Amino acid sequence: MIYNDQLGNQIEINSKPSRIVSVVPSITELLFDLGLGDKVIGCTKFCVHPNKPYLTKSMIGGTKDLKLKKILQLKPNLILGNKEENVKDQIEFLSEFAPIWMSDVKTFEDSLSMIEQIGHITSSIKRASEIINQLNSTLKPIRPSIKVVYLIWKDPYMTIGGDTYISNMLNRCGYINVFANQNRYPSITLQEISDADPDMVLLSSEPYPFNNEHLKVIKSVLKNTEVRLADGEFFSWYGSRQLHVKPLES
Repeated sequence: MIYNDQLGNQIEINSKPSRIVSVVPSITELLFDLGLGDKVIGCTKFCVHPNKPYLTKSMIGGTKDLKLKKILQLKPNLILGNKEENVKDQIEFLSEFAPIWMSDVKTFEDSLSMIEQIGHITSSIKRASEIINQLNSTLKPIRPSIKVVYLIWKDPYMTIGGDTYISNMLNRCGYINVFANQNRYPSITLQEISDADPDMVLLSSEPYPFNNEHLKVIKSVLKNTEVRLADGEFFSWYGSRQLHVKPLES
C-alpha cells in the first residue's frame, strides 16, 4: 500500500511491518503503547520510555548521529523519523534501503494525526484510536489566561517561539506564551523576562535539566513572579507521553 507521511512523501509498505527502527524517542514509546514493542528492533540512546528500551533493543546512536551501517544490518522494513529531530542527509541515505515514514509535528492535532497514521501503517488502528480518545479526554483545551515564559536552556537562557509544538501545548493547557511573536528558540535575558511581566516562569526538565537551585536563582531576580519546574517531556514529547506524566511538579 501507499501511505503519505507528514512531509507529503509517498511511502510504499506492502506488508505489516515486523522489523521497526524508531529514531525518535517519543515515537518509540508510542510503539510500545500501541502494543508493538516486540516489533521494535532498534532505537536511539535517548529512547528512555518505557523502561529504557535501548537496553534490550539494538541501540543505533543518537537522533542526530545515527549509526547508519548498524541500522542497515538490522534489515528494518519500516523506519520512523521526524523532520526536526533527525538529520535530513541521514534520513535520505536510509530511504534508499528501507521505507521511512517521517513525522512533522507542530501542534497537538498533528500529534493525533501521527498516531492515527502510524496505527494504520502498523495494523494497530484500534489501539491508536483508544490512545487518541484518551489524549483528547486528558487534554481538553483550556481557555488561555496565564501569561507564561517557558525556559528550555541556561547560559544563555532560551525560550520557545509561537511556531513550536511546546507553545501549542502550553496554549492548550491554558497558558499564553509571552514570546509567541518570536520563532523557534530565541535567547532571552532575565531582564527581558521581567519586562514581559509574565504571571509565571516554567523551567523545563529538558533539554536543560533545570532544578530547584535554578528556580531559587531566578526567583531571587523575578521576585513577584511565580516560578515552577515543568516536565519537559509532557510539553515537548508528541505521541502518548502525556498519558504517563503531569505537566508541573507539585
